[in-house]
Amino acid sequence: MFAARPLTTLRAIAVTASLPLLLTACGYGSEAAKDEPAAQASAAPADGKKLSASEVRIGYFPNLTHATALVGIQEGLIAKELGTTALKPQTFNAGPSEIEALNGGSLDIGFIGPSPSINGYVKSKGTNLRIISGSASGGVKLVVNPDKIKTLDDLKGKKIATPQKGNTQDVAFLNWISEKGWKVDPESGKGDVSVVRTDNKVTPDAFKQGSIDGAWVPEPTASKLVSDGGSVLLDETALWPDKKFVITNIIVSQKFLKEHADVVEAVLRGTVKTNEWINANQDKAKASANAALKTLSGKELDPKVIDPAWPSILVTDDPLASTLKTESDWAVKAKLIEQPDLAGIYDLSLLNKVLKAAGKPEVSDAGLGTK
Repeated sequence: MFAARPLTTLRAIAVTASLPLLLTACGYGSEAAKDEPAAQASAAPADGKKLSASEVRIGYFPNLTHATALVGIQEGLIAKELGTTALKPQTFNAGPSEIEALNGGSLDIGFIGPSPSINGYVKSKGTNLRIISGSASGGVKLVVNPDKIKTLDDLKGKKIATPQKGNTQDVAFLNWISEKGWKVDPESGKGDVSVVRTDNKVTPDAFKQGSIDGAWVPEPTASKLVSDGGSVLLDETALWPDKKFVITNIIVSQKFLKEHADVVEAVLRGTVKTNEWINANQDKAKASANAALKTLSGKELDPKVIDPAWPSILVTDDPLASTLKTESDWAVKAKLIEQPDLAGIYDLSLLNKVLKAAGKPEVSDAGLGTK
């Protein structure tokens, strides 16, 4: 099995999440969700100064792994820091559509998983985005049919779902398989384990019908599978040093960062305060996130799903940069991507300014920051 080695295990994140109306988090997909909260603005910024932009467009997914955005917008904690600058939320169902919006100039700041962050940065040759903060860690589990799979070794010869080829969960599972000494073709998913790329919104039905034997998926899909009779065989946090790995980042358009650093700083003050509030008020925060999901999708999560899912996700300001680098290395190892140049993908200067002002420790970019 996989002991804590210097971050050479595979992780998954992102990403996605399911339930009928709750779509993916860090996977690859398509369109922006239609239902979006109204713009928010308060009378004046927290520091009393008018900011340089009249509005800021913030994208996120209707997922528990985007709890900072769900709660920060629902409770008005981010808008409070923006004052008269209107917060205009946009929801997305997958990373590529959010990256496309950022590239196209219709989005300024986004909550997104590590794989789309890496892909967006590399494909633009480092010109379109920066990671400016962390948001969440954890929330990824291997859930199996306990009648067919009782130990990790039993996975050999079975059909295990991941959200999509090359997304963070898929890369994590492929790396885990490799560490076991088993062989799987990363393109087809065929081999000692059958890796079945299945959209999270249909994974629960596939599991109930028996067409898959388990899934390596993020919350709340994992807890949905458990509620349908599955058993958690492995929590990915157990595979990581310090039991932490990035599942959600905050990114910004480089153009917006250059022109409106004061607005970006205000958003980060809001996210830092939101994470502090979530960690201090877990029950209230869980209810707030579920209320936001109901607003966005028309349906809240059942208690038997959200209650076990919520505590497995850690909101954090730290982007856990070294774990993003490890994820990238795993994708290279699986021959899903070529070795990327990630130098400059992080700019944590404003975050560290906000953290210092709040009396909190600064965070590291693991040598991948701007010069």
